[in-house]
Amino acid sequence: MNIKIMIRVHAWILAIEAFFMIPPLLIALAAGDTPAIWGFFGTIAIALLLASLMSYISRNAPRIFYAREGLVCTGLAWFVLSGVGCLPFILSGRIPNFFDAFFEIVSGFTTTGASVLSDVESLGKALLYWRSFSHWVGGMGVLVFFLAIIPASGRNDGYMLHILRAESPGPSVNKMVPRMRDTAVILYSIYCILTVLDIVFLLIGKLPIFDAVCIAFGTAGTGGFAVLNSGCALYSPFAQYVTTVFMLLFGINFSVYYMLLMKQIGAGLKDEELRLYLTIVAVSILIIAINVFKRTPDTGSAEETFRHSAFQVASIITTTGYSTVDFDLWPTLSKGILLCLMFVGASAGSTGGGIKVSRVLLLLKSIRRNANQIFHPHEVRIIRMNGQRVPEQTITNVHGYLAAYVMIVLFSFLVLCADKANFSLTTNFSSVMATFNNIGPGFDAVGPTSNYSAYSNLSKLIMSVDMLLGRLEIFPILALLAPSTYRKG
Repeated sequence: MNIKIMIRVHAWILAIEAFFMIPPLLIALAAGDTPAIWGFFGTIAIALLLASLMSYISRNAPRIFYAREGLVCTGLAWFVLSGVGCLPFILSGRIPNFFDAFFEIVSGFTTTGASVLSDVESLGKALLYWRSFSHWVGGMGVLVFFLAIIPASGRNDGYMLHILRAESPGPSVNKMVPRMRDTAVILYSIYCILTVLDIVFLLIGKLPIFDAVCIAFGTAGTGGFAVLNSGCALYSPFAQYVTTVFMLLFGINFSVYYMLLMKQIGAGLKDEELRLYLTIVAVSILIIAINVFKRTPDTGSAEETFRHSAFQVASIITTTGYSTVDFDLWPTLSKGILLCLMFVGASAGSTGGGIKVSRVLLLLKSIRRNANQIFHPHEVRIIRMNGQRVPEQTITNVHGYLAAYVMIVLFSFLVLCADKANFSLTTNFSSVMATFNNIGPGFDAVGPTSNYSAYSNLSKLIMSVDMLLGRLEIFPILALLAPSTYRKG
């Protein structure tokens, strides 16, 4: 294993993270927030010192990089990012407990939006900005950003592809264009354009510029950290509609946008995953709106019912986690639909979490094929998506992912059930689903008006790892933790 090249990549990552902390430091200086100033200044100094030391150690690192290095490097990078990223909370004294601070920033980088804070506004604008910005950089992936800015060289494509595949969500990741760096640039360009458009529309909706930027960061990363204790409930209906639309847009596979840019409109609109994604959204909104109308105190007119239903469906299926109402008060059918959407998640190649719509589609096609073979055992049937044959290895990987998914959920659920807080089964199960699928709010004691502060440090650590497992699609973290990864041969 090429240790030196991995150390060098992490040195770059720490330098980038230090650079990202300059804007919140400036916000803290402008606000005269002394604790936040020292928190960010101290963290920047630590990150740059570590980056310099690691750069020196990894000088003249050979550019040999295989899939194993890509998995380990990606998994370790997110732990390093989170370990340093939580320091501003600790050094400022705003979240002095390490496990709480680590949970909070992991929730940010993994675009989960789960919080241990009951009064988010007490953090101050600098730390609120850092929480929201962590969503934005984690949404597309800090390693993808790293690939987009490093000097172009054909020699880089080997480790670029392994890193991009390890960090990007979905069953498979391929190059959009021949050079991997160009693929990373295209992804971030689309990401930035959509983010700017979101900010502009929110400003038109008369949101304060700070709120508009932070909410757009959370929407783009499908994260869900709000800057107000009330979440998005106090924003205007126009702003809520804008956020609904952009949550859904960021839940679409970015390759669809690339096809649209390349004027392949027909291929983009015929994408099977896109059609299933939009169908699930439309049907869920319709059923919930009918089920909720006139049955809860949070809904009034038909327009309000539709708006809140559409907002929450978009928020849950894209795993964003924003809320405009306390959906824990909704009828059982509506909550059941939202729970199912937690499993499904957004599209592959988007910034959303969950199992992914493409995997659900492949599983349905696999079930249909297996059922057909019962009656026609000698018939060979090929699974296709968008007219293209799906390799059997991809189908196997989807089955393996689902098996690992179930085992991790069950293990985490049992650990939380042993927590001293003694929460209900609903709370514990929804906590696991909300963190592992990078959603944020769950049901019952961790609903949209509550938080995760009552859990023990062990449970918070387990859920932090769950968030990382969910964001990186399980296997990079498992590879990082598996002893066999580091054996020769």
